[in-house]
Amino acid sequence: MDKFTRNYAIVLAIVGLVILAFVLYEDPQVSDLNDLLEQDQAVSKYAYRFRVLRVGNGIAVVSTPRSSAFPVYRALGILKPHLANRSQDDPDIMVAQQELADIQKRVRTVVMKSNEINRVQWELDRNWFSQHGVQLGASL
Repeated sequence: MDKFTRNYAIVLAIVGLVILAFVLYEDPQVSDLNDLLEQDQAVSKYAYRFRVLRVGNGIAVVSTPRSSAFPVYRALGILKPHLANRSQDDPDIMVAQQELADIQKRVRTVVMKSNEINRVQWELDRNWFSQHGVQLGASL
């Protein structure tokens, strides 16, 4: 291997490692909050995995399958396939919707236990929907 090729390979390897480190890095505070969520039995047993995405200025941004712009009964049909294609006023949908609301309140409580968090902001988990074949509009 000539000198140029060797140096080029070394530079590419270094750039690759820097990019890999950047992609895999998770803020320690975010990691700690996600560990707390995983340790909570009620939250960890739920069909959707709530995750703290980022923290800044005392605000924890947490992923959710729920949004006022997207019908919750459709999200529940993904979380609980036996509820798919049921109407939004179906009693089982209503129970599942209350369960999701209760779990989301529990997630907020767990995250707010951190002295550094003053508020929780919910962010629709577009990636989760995409993984389940749901196309969301740009306005959501």
